[in-house]
Amino acid sequence: MLDLILYQPEIPPNTGNIIRLCANTGARLHLVRPLGFVLSDRELRRAGLDYHEWADVREHDTLEDCLGSLGHPRLFACSTRGRRCYTEAGFSPRDALLFGPESRGLPAEILAGLPPAQVLRLPMRPGNRSLNLSNAVAVTVYEAWRQLGFAGSG
Repeated sequence: MLDLILYQPEIPPNTGNIIRLCANTGARLHLVRPLGFVLSDRELRRAGLDYHEWADVREHDTLEDCLGSLGHPRLFACSTRGRRCYTEAGFSPRDALLFGPESRGLPAEILAGLPPAQVLRLPMRPGNRSLNLSNAVAVTVYEAWRQLGFAGSG
């Protein structure tokens, strides 16, 4: 299944919801430090840490460490600055999906290091800033999982 990478996530309930999503889809979650919370935060627990035992959650000091531990997968970054719609990507089981921190998104240097076809966006109405992180992750993960035939579902 897919690997999800949250680069320096800041808001505990978003990460908690994503942990719950991973538990229910089989995706693996990677958190790149620094985190805006500790994994025992009350808000994180309320939003999804009770699913932590069913989710594969790992922490990494840097994005490079994370990608190295995954064997340098094909990386898709999700950003409001992306030009390609997430539904146009053809996902494979060894891909990784990268999402940035809630307040600022992914740094320009990370986005610039990827082929434009691997920087994805979710369509939105003009003039809006972005979707909530956990919503954006859920939409993207379910599209990738759909493309993979909902492998592992019951």
